[in-house]
Amino acid sequence: MALTGTLKDFGIAEILQLIGQQSKSGVLHLKNKADEIHVVMWMGSVVSAEYAGRKARERLGSLLVRADLITAEQLEEALSVQKRTLRRLGDIVVELGMVTKEQLREMTVLQTTQTLYKLFPWKTGTYAFEPRDVTFDRDTVSPLRCESVLMEGYRIIDEWPIVRRKITSAAMTFERLKVLDPSGGPVDGRGPRDGESAALGKNEWRVYGLAVDGATVERISDRSRLGEFEASKALFNLVNLGVLRAIPPASRSAAAGVEAYARSWRERVRRGAAGVLATVTIAVALAALVLVVTGGGAPGRAPLRAIDDNRAERFISRYQVERLRAALEVYRVENGAYPQSLEALVETGLARPRDLRYPWSQAYAYRRQGSGYLLAPPVE
Repeated sequence: MALTGTLKDFGIAEILQLIGQQSKSGVLHLKNKADEIHVVMWMGSVVSAEYAGRKARERLGSLLVRADLITAEQLEEALSVQKRTLRRLGDIVVELGMVTKEQLREMTVLQTTQTLYKLFPWKTGTYAFEPRDVTFDRDTVSPLRCESVLMEGYRIIDEWPIVRRKITSAAMTFERLKVLDPSGGPVDGRGPRDGESAALGKNEWRVYGLAVDGATVERISDRSRLGEFEASKALFNLVNLGVLRAIPPASRSAAAGVEAYARSWRERVRRGAAGVLATVTIAVALAALVLVVTGGGAPGRAPLRAIDDNRAERFISRYQVERLRAALEVYRVENGAYPQSLEALVETGLARPRDLRYPWSQAYAYRRQGSGYLLAPPVE
């Protein structure tokens, strides 16, 4: 199967879905201006993903140390053996009894998924699928179905902005407001209260046990072995339940970074507002000129049309369209085809009724067309 092209014509979701449906084996090479990722596929499933720009802290050995599965000294020992034997690091740490096969499997899945999720924001670049035989260690590698990767990736894209409202920095720490007992509820002598314990899932319990002694979001994410998003979401839920209180980073450099970010956005808003104000001012001036020239408002003359400016709506709409496109991709993965109408996204819980028209008064224009669709803002 020859599969090459650009991501403008064929997106990440379409590529992975096609390879998955045809149960192909080989390597998918993806490149853009800054990055290069190679995804190894076996029978339509992902078995590994190599990131050319992977930093030292994202390599398997570093992940094992950050997760407290091995020490830095043990990593040095394993790397020394690897240098002499040219064997895979994972095989070495298992053979030396540093980690179990199950722990290694968990970490390789985490490393692969975190690399794959880097692909979802890509809008430009090239792809090429190279069919070939693929071998892997089935004791320590769990193949990932493309459909599962797609659904999870789009869920993360959709939910990250909500989580970021409260988990604003990887340097943030937490204070326990309630001490919870996994067997029944808060340890306060009065038994369960407000249903906190019942509302916690396994991820929440895991990060709750790690959110102590000034541990940062980054540290909790590493030790929980959940990945940045899942750990942050669990912390977000605990903050919402009143179990934890989020403490912003107190360092001067962090505060300076936050202030710089705020200044940047204030400047963008100021420029945008100035542009809209200028447009409105010009529109008012032109309307006044027309009134003077044509004698607008005089008896017997037709009323003039209002001059509207919808730049703000179009600015917001760009991001809303991306949100709808993501929902459409998830719908297609779950149902095998795009919906006949956008209302189907509401029925399946992938969108809210207001999403179909926000920020417009009319609904977005949508039509399923062959194997694709057309989606555009209304003309107002």
